[in-house]
Amino acid sequence: MDTATFLLSLVLAQTPQADLRCTPTGEDFIYDCTVTLARGGKPLERAEITVGADMPSMPMAHSVRPSKARPGTKPGEYHFRLDLEMLGEWAVKLRLGGPVRDQLTLHYEFDSQGATRRK
Repeated sequence: MDTATFLLSLVLAQTPQADLRCTPTGEDFIYDCTVTLARGGKPLERAEITVGADMPSMPMAHSVRPSKARPGTKPGEYHFRLDLEMLGEWAVKLRLGGPVRDQLTLHYEFDSQGATRRK
């Protein structure tokens, strides 16, 4: 393995990974969400997470005011509620503090059934 490949693998191993699951609450455009964070294959615990969202197709027109996520019952699990303005593609922004400082942007399609990650 050359030096550049080795260094890239180190950086990627340290980049937090996120898995987002959101379910509709029954109220229009409101979802209960759980994000599971890991870094290097291990749950990321004691993170301080601020969550916001906006619509990539309409920047600055539709956005969600940032709020804090609360720790879940499993390691690396955090819960929050998203109150969106409409269905469609949203960029969910996770600002991480605590043991890791980073920002992740997750693109998801929100519909009446929940949220599906955009490829």
